[in-house]
Amino acid sequence: MQEISFTVDGEYVELNQLLKLVGICDSGGAGKVIVASGAVRVDGKQELRKTAKIRPGQKVQLGDVHIKVEAQ
Repeated sequence: MQEISFTVDGEYVELNQLLKLVGICDSGGAGKVIVASGAVRVDGKQELRKTAKIRPGQKVQLGDVHIKVEAQ
């Protein structure tokens, strides 16, 4: 399992952009495809909204990669 901490610059980050910013995919468009596939979970629940607002304190999971979103 790989743990990644991501610090949000602002109130939230869109899910597809988060996947790009932590290096899981090369672009926001690729992030949208990953989210649409149903492979992403937010706080343990499947998330299909490509631009879901991810706020500090939430946890995103894609396979064995866990992203902990933190406030600045």
